[in-house]
Amino acid sequence: MLTLGATLGLTILLSFINDDNNPFAMAVFIMAVVIVARWTDGYVWGIFAALIGTFCVNYIFTYPFWAFSIDYTGYPLTFSVMLIVSILISTLTTQIKQQERLRFDIEREKMYSNLLRAIAHDLRTPLTAIIGASSTIQEQELSADDLIRLAEGIRKDAEWLVRVTENLLSVTRVSDHGMIKKEDEVLEEIIGSAIMKYHRFPDSLPVESDTLKDIILVPMEAMLIEQVLINLFDNVNAHAEGASKIWIHLKKENGKVFISVEDDGCGIPTSLLPQILDGTYLSKRSRSDDRRSMGIGLSVCRSIIEAHEGQLSAGKSRHGGAAFVFSLPCKENMYVE
Repeated sequence: MLTLGATLGLTILLSFINDDNNPFAMAVFIMAVVIVARWTDGYVWGIFAALIGTFCVNYIFTYPFWAFSIDYTGYPLTFSVMLIVSILISTLTTQIKQQERLRFDIEREKMYSNLLRAIAHDLRTPLTAIIGASSTIQEQELSADDLIRLAEGIRKDAEWLVRVTENLLSVTRVSDHGMIKKEDEVLEEIIGSAIMKYHRFPDSLPVESDTLKDIILVPMEAMLIEQVLINLFDNVNAHAEGASKIWIHLKKENGKVFISVEDDGCGIPTSLLPQILDGTYLSKRSRSDDRRSMGIGLSVCRSIIEAHEGQLSAGKSRHGGAAFVFSLPCKENMYVE
């Protein structure tokens, strides 16, 4: 109703400017029908807007003004065509929206299927290892060194399960974008917090981050973006053979900030890049130790970034290893004096 009211006000203003001769009324009301159909669900509101627009053009903006008449030559055909065009536009717009929603649902179901496949792999093997180690401790006489070794294995598998669980919780939160509560956060503070949490992990690598001359504010849910960074750091530990350091490079461009997490490890073969982010790829290392895959963490990262209206991509690092780059919309710079 607000759109139709604004359209009516605009066309009345144009009538005064053109001394009651408003040749734009029909086009303006058709535009209003398109807007109503675009921002409402179903056919009802679009068809309602088409009927109201046709009535307003006839009653207010055609001679005799402020009177409903179809007696003049050509008027019935003109208004019939306008009504038909408006209804067709409304119907086509609604159908396009339904097709887009269906395509989105198909992509989402595909992503969830890939995640479930990765989850099944990631949950089964550490649980089996924990059960086996526990049974060995209970059933056999072991030396102190063997007990320590088995306990260490149980601890590492349990830590991995905790991270998988955190990823699962992140998936449930981003499955409905409306659950994400974005607040303006200082990007470098979020990166620093993620680095600090990552360094609590055993065998964590040193991380070096760019320092910018200005403060970048990014609308985000801080905990989810931290989860993305921690997943990318942990991915280097798990799969970047030979890596000795992690770099974070930042760049602001066209209202977006680009965060690149790079390493100096073995890198990713070009042929595997399309599979890396959709959860369908299991690394050779994970096949050999049958412990964990690359899929779930990166799939979760992509889902979180897309929920923040950004994109995640994988490629080659300037340091010789792999690079994972994601973008986020950001606000204007706040320059530091």
